[in-house]
Amino acid sequence: QDMTEKELLKMELDQLKKEVKNERQMISKTGKELKEYIESMAGEDPLLKGVPEDKNPFKEKGGCTIS
Repeated sequence: QDMTEKELLKMELDQLKKEVKNERQMISKTGKELKEYIESMAGEDPLLKGVPEDKNPFKEKGGCTIS
Protein backbone atom coordinates (compact mmCIF):
# COMPACT_ATOMS: atom_id res chain seq x y z
CA GLN A 1 0.00 0.00 0.00
CA ASP A 2 1.38 3.33 -1.06
CA MET A 3 -0.99 5.37 1.06
CA THR A 4 0.12 8.09 3.38
CA GLU A 5 -0.74 7.97 7.06
CA LYS A 6 -3.22 10.79 6.52
CA GLU A 7 -5.03 8.83 3.79
CA LEU A 8 -5.17 5.73 6.00
CA LEU A 9 -6.60 7.73 8.89
CA LYS A 10 -9.20 9.29 6.59
CA MET A 11 -10.25 5.83 5.38
CA GLU A 12 -10.53 4.63 8.97
CA LEU A 13 -12.57 7.68 9.94
CA ASP A 14 -14.92 7.16 6.97
CA GLN A 15 -15.39 3.52 7.98
CA LEU A 16 -16.15 4.47 11.59
CA LYS A 17 -18.71 7.04 10.39
CA LYS A 18 -20.47 4.27 8.44
CA GLU A 19 -20.36 1.85 11.38
CA VAL A 20 -21.79 4.34 13.88
CA LYS A 21 -24.96 4.55 11.75
CA ASN A 22 -25.63 0.81 12.14
CA GLU A 23 -28.50 -0.04 14.44
CA ARG A 24 -27.29 -2.06 17.43
CA GLN A 25 -29.28 -4.75 19.22
CA MET A 26 -28.70 -6.84 22.31
CA ILE A 27 -27.04 -10.21 21.66
CA SER A 28 -29.55 -11.83 24.01
CA LYS A 29 -32.25 -11.01 21.43
CA THR A 30 -30.36 -11.51 18.20
CA GLY A 31 -28.70 -14.70 19.41
CA LYS A 32 -32.07 -16.38 19.93
CA GLU A 33 -33.30 -15.22 16.52
CA LEU A 34 -30.13 -16.46 14.84
CA LYS A 35 -30.37 -19.86 16.56
CA GLU A 36 -34.02 -20.25 15.52
CA TYR A 37 -33.20 -19.32 11.92
CA ILE A 38 -30.30 -21.79 11.75
CA GLU A 39 -32.38 -24.60 13.20
CA SER A 40 -35.27 -23.87 10.81
CA MET A 41 -32.96 -23.98 7.77
CA ALA A 42 -30.96 -27.05 8.85
CA GLY A 43 -33.09 -29.38 6.72
CA GLU A 44 -32.08 -27.54 3.56
CA ASP A 45 -28.39 -27.11 4.44
CA PRO A 46 -26.23 -29.02 1.95
CA LEU A 47 -23.34 -29.11 4.42
CA LEU A 48 -25.50 -31.04 6.89
CA LYS A 49 -27.70 -32.98 4.47
CA GLY A 50 -25.25 -33.61 1.65
CA VAL A 51 -25.56 -32.92 -2.05
CA PRO A 52 -27.44 -35.41 -4.27
CA GLU A 53 -25.06 -37.17 -6.67
CA ASP A 54 -27.02 -36.02 -9.73
CA LYS A 55 -26.75 -32.35 -8.69
CA ASN A 56 -23.12 -32.40 -7.55
CA PRO A 57 -21.11 -30.17 -9.95
CA PHE A 58 -17.84 -31.57 -8.57
CA LYS A 59 -18.65 -35.24 -9.20
CA GLU A 60 -15.97 -36.91 -11.28
CA LYS A 61 -17.18 -37.51 -14.80
CA GLY A 62 -14.90 -40.43 -15.51
CA GLY A 63 -12.04 -42.35 -14.06
CA CYS A 64 -8.38 -42.23 -14.82
CA THR A 65 -6.36 -45.38 -15.45
CA ILE A 66 -2.60 -45.60 -15.49
CA SER A 67 -1.10 -48.55 -17.28
